[in-house]
Formats: sequence, structure tokens, C-alpha cells
Amino acid sequence: MISVEEALKIVLPASAPVDAEEVELQGALGRTTAEDVVSDTDIPCFDNSAMDGYAVRECDVASAAKDTPVVLDVLEDIPAGTVPTKELGPGQAMKIMTGAPVPAGADAIVIVEDTEASNGKVTVFAPPSRNHIRAKGEDIVEGSVAVEAGTRLRPQEIGLLASVGCCRLKVSRRPKVAFLSTGDEVIRHDQPLTVGKVRNSNAFTLRGLIAEAGGEPIDLGIARDTKEELHEHLKRGLDADILCTSGGVSVGDYDFVKDALQDVGMELAYWKVRMKPGKPSLFGRAGDCLVFGLPGNPVSVMVCFELFVRPTILKMLGQKRIHRPMVKVVLDQDVKHRGDRRSYVCANLRVVDGAYHAVVRGPQGSGILRSISLANALLVLPEDSPAPKAGDTVEAILLNCPETEETPVVRCPV
Repeated sequence: MISVEEALKIVLPASAPVDAEEVELQGALGRTTAEDVVSDTDIPCFDNSAMDGYAVRECDVASAAKDTPVVLDVLEDIPAGTVPTKELGPGQAMKIMTGAPVPAGADAIVIVEDTEASNGKVTVFAPPSRNHIRAKGEDIVEGSVAVEAGTRLRPQEIGLLASVGCCRLKVSRRPKVAFLSTGDEVIRHDQPLTVGKVRNSNAFTLRGLIAEAGGEPIDLGIARDTKEELHEHLKRGLDADILCTSGGVSVGDYDFVKDALQDVGMELAYWKVRMKPGKPSLFGRAGDCLVFGLPGNPVSVMVCFELFVRPTILKMLGQKRIHRPMVKVVLDQDVKHRGDRRSYVCANLRVVDGAYHAVVRGPQGSGILRSISLANALLVLPEDSPAPKAGDTVEAILLNCPETEETPVVRCPV
């Protein structure tokens, strides 16, 4: 049995970047850039006003005050989308809208709230607190990298790429991740439950986890507990970049998955990790396909996916951050921990006085999916350590972004 760190040292070097493909910008949300995107222009490409007001020479209005205002001649109006036709001289101003080009000769904008206009003149009652000019290239300089390779594109990056005129770009192909549920007891989610049967929640959990990580989920269905049926399903999954099985990897009389995977060509790299939940997980390789044998219990599936499969997908995509953030948290209660294995405990974090505080969410059985559904973090309790008490500080993996105790916890991307 190996440690989590030892398992990761085997898993992560086995993954290689996937190929790149070109996509339209409007279809690039959530994809990962395969190369730097370089801007062919300055953004903004001209000095423009950050406020509605008047373009002025700062020296002309430096002494302006409510009791000693400065009066300037207004040469012209500059709406956004137009170009000034004149150059500003001493004692002059131009009315200007947000986003409009700053005329030659002007070096500041007086906001409209500090002025009063009448009969072709403007009275200025205060000097500008700052120049209110957005300088050419202050956002992006021509020839600079607008978005780096390995960036997962959010709406803000999509908008940034649009601003530099990017219409098509190279992104990493979504890794194909096949997943197979196993077990005579497993039935489809739309079938009625009978004694001895369980609905296939793992398939839907894995589909969501794979898609959220940026992979392309491929559902191989349910394989019964015979080597013949396992062989048939597993062979179909070996064309994928990654194959994940759930169930059948422990030491029971009908746990045939490990042997069946080896029968179809998988070279076993490890089996059993010193962790709870998820001890009977395995990893191997069949040609170019990386194989993860996950336990059958739903919490074990999620924990093993978070620790091993998700970082593998992100590494294949070329992303720089492949692990969830870890933070120090203060326990608000005692937590059970035997200490023989590293434990991952479903917990809910909240921010109190600038520090993360944690409470355990529900029973911690590996088959209790609701507990991890209520959690936004996994407490990490090291092997060979005593059970922590209330007030102790431990590490936690953030699954979601905790908010303050007065507001609900909301999902956010990592």
C-alpha cells in the first residue's frame, strides 16, 4: 500500500499534453488555450476619456474652486465614436463623452459634475482629482501576450480576446474520459429500486466531474460481475485518453475489475493507497490510455477523482494549476480519526473574523453521498496522527469557495 504522494508521483508523470485544435472564439468558453495569444494592437488603441465631462489643459483649471471658478471657451463636442477635428489651446475646452478620443492639446478631463455650461462656455468649479484619461495601451500593449497558454477561458478572457480581434484560437483538445460502472447490484437511475439493488449515481457523478474538469465524458454503461462482460466493456474504453471504472477493485469474491483490466492489456502501476475513503483504488496504463480503478462507494469515487483523475485531466490540458487550493482551517468540533490512513473528511467551511472554520457535514461513511453534497471542503487528516480536537488547526482542500457566515456558500471555479 502506497501513500497519496507516492501515488501522485506515479500518476502525474504518466500523463502527456493532448493535441491542439482550432475553435471559433464564441465556442471557446471553458476551453484551455494551447498557445499564447498575442495582441496585434494596443488596447485601447487611442487615448480616451474615462468620464463624461470636458477635455482641458490641466494648467488652465488648476486654481478652479467654487468661489473662484474658471471659465473656458467650448470649441466642440466629442461624442464616443467620433474624432475631434480641432486642437485644444489655452483657455479652451471640449465637451467629451466616455470613450471618446482625447483631443490634441488636452491632458485632463474635468467631470461634468464639476462644471456648468452656458452660451458656448463652461464654468469649472474644481480641478480634476486625476486626469481621467485612459492611455493608449494601458490595458494591452501591441505585441504583448493577451492570454497565456494553459489558461482556462472564462467569460472575462473571452471578452479580452474579442477586444484584441481574436476570431479563432488554438485550444487543447478535450481529453476523452471513458467511465464504466460495475456490479450486479447496480441498476439505471430510471429503474425502480428493489431489495439488493442501487441506482447508478456514480455514472452521473463521474460525468459531471469529468465535464467540469474539461474532459469529454464517454459513458460505457454498466458491466455485470463477470470477466466476460467486463472484458467487453473495458475494451471499448481503451480508445479513450483515460478510463475510469467504479467498483470491483477490492478483495471480494466478485471483485474482478483488476484482473479483467490486466486481461485486456493494462500494466498495473499500483493497487491500494493509504487513504480513507478510497483505499482499494488502482492505476495503470494500457497503451496510451491511463486507467483509474475507483472504488464503488460514491464518496470514495469523488475523493479519488479529486486527488488523482482531475489533476491528470488538467495536466493533459496544459493548465498550470492542477490541484485544488488548500487552506488552514480551525475545527469547531472534535473529529474522529483512527490515524492508520490519511483521512479525507467532508466538511463545511465558513469565514469567521478572517479565518476559515470547519464543521463536519453528516456521517462520514464512504457510501453517504449526501455528506459530500453538503460539503465545500475535504479536511485532510494525516496518517499516523491523533484525532484532532475542537480548536485545532488542520488543512483542507477547497471544493467550493466559502463565503462569510452571514451568506450562503456558492459554487465558484478553481
